[in-house]
Amino acid sequence: MKQTIVIFMGGFSSERSISIKSGNVVFDALDPNKYDKYRIVVSDNQWQCFDASGEECQLDKGSLSIRSKSNWVKADCAIIAIHGSPGENGQLQSYLDMIGIPYTGSGAYPSALTFNKRDCLSVLKEIGVPCATSYLLNLGDPIDAEAIIAKVGLPCFVKANCAGSSYGITKVNIASELMGAIDVAFREGNDLLIESCLEGIEVSVGVITYRGETVALPVTEIVTSNAFFDYEAKYLGKSQEITPARISIEMTNEVQALALKIFKHLNLSGYSRSEFIFVDQLPHLLEVNTIPGLTKESILPKQAESAGISLNQLFDNAIQEALKNSKL
Repeated sequence: MKQTIVIFMGGFSSERSISIKSGNVVFDALDPNKYDKYRIVVSDNQWQCFDASGEECQLDKGSLSIRSKSNWVKADCAIIAIHGSPGENGQLQSYLDMIGIPYTGSGAYPSALTFNKRDCLSVLKEIGVPCATSYLLNLGDPIDAEAIIAKVGLPCFVKANCAGSSYGITKVNIASELMGAIDVAFREGNDLLIESCLEGIEVSVGVITYRGETVALPVTEIVTSNAFFDYEAKYLGKSQEITPARISIEMTNEVQALALKIFKHLNLSGYSRSEFIFVDQLPHLLEVNTIPGLTKESILPKQAESAGISLNQLFDNAIQEALKNSKL
């Protein structure tokens, strides 16, 4: 008997279009002989459910049941492909926990923690994970540009604290650019992070729980022609993503071990992708993503492919791990 799978996509943030692309890739990769699969597109004011033919279906949000033809079927598992709110910040996970539906990826609390960059980095600094020097700013706080620059230096990065896909990030090279960058970041949220600029080799490390074992995937080196790995570099082809990375075996082992340490310390599940920059051969953490991009152009699927794991295997495994964990 086939299992009923719902794939959440869309969401409330600037990453909505990327999420829909990710969700459709997941949908296409799942074996229709094994799963009855439905898309749930989340927007600010509604959830819309679509079957495999693209026909809209009636959805009961209270039980996550779908009316298919004349019958109601309840979801066996949910795949969360929403980047940003409400999929990456723990809100959707809390809802699914409440109604008892297993889901892929990390739980509500780890998701909320990693989505808040400054809180996540604070926790990881406590266990010795190297990070950039940072300055925290909330909307309405007095802004002392001299104090900020004195702490983090120039150039620096101004980041929205709770946003992804490089929305709300600006590289500030001179002091006169700082206030404009702060304004850009505050368009994405009410708090931001200003970090020192780390110069070195940038890499990305995926970690997945695959067939019961948590493993680090091959490391990807990121080379961009832009000022940093921004939206254009990530999604519009203005970067090279080289897997495996052109770094030594020792550097590879070190950054993979650090990514695994982070995954386990934060009690993550399913899959994650962590970004690092090597400074003097020491990996410094930039951020942790619990719902990384899942498009064919995205890093984690490419890393999985390099490890001999197809998209079908990657997402099928994520479902089976979620179902297994729900029974523990």
